[in-house]
Amino acid sequence: MSRSNWKTPFIDKSLLINFSKKKKKKITWSRRSTIYPVSIGLKILIHNGKGMLNRKIKPEMVGHKLGEFAPTRKTSSKIK
Repeated sequence: MSRSNWKTPFIDKSLLINFSKKKKKKITWSRRSTIYPVSIGLKILIHNGKGMLNRKIKPEMVGHKLGEFAPTRKTSSKIK
């Protein structure tokens, strides 16, 4: 289910402040935040429940949630 049209896209305040600072590593636990155009080209460490996954924000990711790009489960590598 998507967010209502009358609501604005959600972004965590700490993440928004983090975008404005000139830091090399941007770490976030906010998987529910929407990716904004300001963040294109940044490298972000997203928490997946166990560790941090390094992701580079691309233009195709704008409008999606950060959690969509940090899977929490591993796929089965055993194929019979």
